[in-house]
Amino acid sequence: MKTLLAACLLLTAALAHAMPGALRDAGAPASAWQEWGSGEMRWFGLALYDATLYVAGQDVENAPLALHLRYRRDIPRQRLVQASIDEMRRLGADPAQLKRWDAELTRVFPDVASGDSITGIRLPGQGVRFFHQDRACGEIADPDFGRWFFAIWLDPKSHSPALRQQLLQGRKAP
Repeated sequence: MKTLLAACLLLTAALAHAMPGALRDAGAPASAWQEWGSGEMRWFGLALYDATLYVAGQDVENAPLALHLRYRRDIPRQRLVQASIDEMRRLGADPAQLKRWDAELTRVFPDVASGDSITGIRLPGQGVRFFHQDRACGEIADPDFGRWFFAIWLDPKSHSPALRQQLLQGRKAP
């Protein structure tokens, strides 16, 4: 019985860290993606989501990136959109672009429930593809959007420097 319980716990841990299915159709071979870092986003002590960064290559600046967020709370679409727009504004994105991106994010983002995931995949020069529960939910085909959206987590002025540091730890050994 102890052996069965241990095996179940190991399988559960392995599945919790399994690569998102969205990366199978991400524009880079599935074998190219490497987990780069992961951490937890907290806001005033409340756990909002767990984040994992995947990189298809060795250069975070220029390689395809995937950010997988597993939500730990129910969050309505409009709150996700507004938080994204507010952070890109704080980091210096152009107001005219933000207005356009607000409408596009509203079209792409779903409401999320605790346990749901969203994966954003940035392909350099192409923009970002979004997946909810590993199913395509839309694309914003603006390379500037991809740069600013991923800056929310990866820019040195990120609102959560601890999470940024965890995401940028570097390639994880298999």
